[in-house]
Amino acid sequence: MAPSGSRSIKRSCQTVLYWIPVIFITLIVAWSYYAYVVQLCIVVYLLAYHVVFILFTWAYWQTIFTKPMNPLKEFHLSYSDKELLEREDRGESQQEILRRIAKDLPIYTRTMSGAIRFCDRCQLVKPDRCHHCSVCDKCILKMDHHCPWVNNCVGFSNYKFFMLFLAYSLLYCIFITATDLQYFIKFWTNGLPDTQAKFHIMFLFFAASMFSVSLASLFVYHCWLVCKNRSTLEAVRAPAFRHGADKNGFSLGLSKNFRQVFGDEMRYWPFPVYSSLGDGCSFPTCLVNQDPEQPTSPGHNPPPNKT
Repeated sequence: MAPSGSRSIKRSCQTVLYWIPVIFITLIVAWSYYAYVVQLCIVVYLLAYHVVFILFTWAYWQTIFTKPMNPLKEFHLSYSDKELLEREDRGESQQEILRRIAKDLPIYTRTMSGAIRFCDRCQLVKPDRCHHCSVCDKCILKMDHHCPWVNNCVGFSNYKFFMLFLAYSLLYCIFITATDLQYFIKFWTNGLPDTQAKFHIMFLFFAASMFSVSLASLFVYHCWLVCKNRSTLEAVRAPAFRHGADKNGFSLGLSKNFRQVFGDEMRYWPFPVYSSLGDGCSFPTCLVNQDPEQPTSPGHNPPPNKT
């Protein structure tokens, strides 16, 4: 077994490595600000540029530093249930215990084999759309993916911020490309003065246009996911319900799917402030007939506290 000092050094090195993509993007953005505002300095464009820049950096900050939400305590096994589960060595016996625990929880998805979704590492019954992140080493509510460019898990708590980050970063790159194009053409026709600014203009146009292409494809893909009410993981592997796998199990129609992520109040849609619907542990679905005797209904409101 490795000594604790070696594990601590390894964990510290991993933490530094995980922040490298974020530092890289931050440096690129800082340089682009310098190149556009200081070197290019087109006064008539600066107001619109700063509006887009502020929204972009605000959304990026929120995506990075908003902690992913974890399952509520009622999904965690009690000490007695953990002991009972550990004593059982047969899979079917363990499933009977998990089914007893899950019957009081708003859980409708299953594994592909029909078993209760259980996380061995976190010792909890997984809520619908929840997955364990190997990088964060914890279960994340409505996990979409772990993004190295923000050094964070994209899930229920920050998916809206991630979408706005993609939208405003794409708008930022397109704005720079469009306003820099005429000066980029002058660069090749020798119409610019021979100063340091001409090289910033050239590389600024190249960087913004290349990022625009990659961001556009990623943004369009996630817009499609929002319209279908799917996460990236669910697009790869459809969620399984009691009747079987169904990729459209959580789709409620275009308008309701959009509001699941951005909320009901339009005034909050353009801004990276939390407005998503629900609690992240239960979700409305078009497939499940609600049982009025069930303690919790997967809707827009958080489940009531249990006494």
